[in-house]
Amino acid sequence: MSGIPILITGATGYIGAQLVFDLIRRFGDGVRCRVTVREGSNVGFFKGLPVEIVRADIHDPVAVAEAVRGSEVVFHCAGLIAYTNNFRNQLYETNVLGTRNVVNACIAANVRRLVATSSIAAVGSGGTEQGDTESNEHSAFSEWQRHNVYMESKHLSELECRRGAAEGLEVVMVNPGVVIGRGGEDGAPDSSSNEVLKMIYAGRLPLCPDGATGFVDLRDVADAHIAAWQKGRPGERYIIVAENLSFTELFDRIAALPGSRTKKPFRVAGVAGFVAGAGGEIWSLVTGRASFISLESIRQASHKAHYSNKRSIQELGITYRPLDETFRSFIQ
Repeated sequence: MSGIPILITGATGYIGAQLVFDLIRRFGDGVRCRVTVREGSNVGFFKGLPVEIVRADIHDPVAVAEAVRGSEVVFHCAGLIAYTNNFRNQLYETNVLGTRNVVNACIAANVRRLVATSSIAAVGSGGTEQGDTESNEHSAFSEWQRHNVYMESKHLSELECRRGAAEGLEVVMVNPGVVIGRGGEDGAPDSSSNEVLKMIYAGRLPLCPDGATGFVDLRDVADAHIAAWQKGRPGERYIIVAENLSFTELFDRIAALPGSRTKKPFRVAGVAGFVAGAGGEIWSLVTGRASFISLESIRQASHKAHYSNKRSIQELGITYRPLDETFRSFIQ
């Protein structure tokens, strides 16, 4: 059978699903896509696509090894996003140990290249006392970031990738900012980030942190994964950010969209920030569900973080979509 054998973990997630769609659309019979899926996951949106579905959980090293065997390229998109302290163990088991299982399987199977989905959460960012500085791929992970359970898990996940590189595996890491927008495929998974934008657009989320961060279109992130496979330098990572925005600017951009009911936001800082963060921690503890609002995520959101995308443009050839186009995509 012709076609490059490719394995995608996390293919039922927001980024992984878009990557599968784009691989098939761009390469057709030139690739053979196999996807790992946990029991009970929705795979209905893969109906009619030339995709081989393998039931495997990344927590199971034997299942992962069997899924990886025979692959030339592996895209490791599986991961957990959570910010409350009660998810610390699950974040470690999924993002760190899960990545370890994938890396080990790739080494054992002589996989040619592993492209790992990381995050700007793993990129070093100075504390508020250092002022408004721009982070790049070489920025060292800061001590304050270790207190954020999600950031810590993504940092440790990257260390597993770097360990694999030291053992001879070609690894390229992709570090997207806040991923937003729709890919256009019916039934494809959505993200909590889009839900937040929709709440702002509908006037149901009037709370605005003081900080700033990087944003990027989902389609650009999928493009970046493919470019990392084809052009990325082994052992390196690439920040994938279209634009850095303060959260105030984010509210203003959404307020300018047709039909927006965005309200003038209230500043989340000090006591208000503590109350919001504590509320998120308690809600997550009671419901057992992941929350994007926590004490540490509020602290993180008050930090004016900026990220350089120069390396992704120069080395991967990424051309970023305008964010205004991305914002319009979730209201259509």
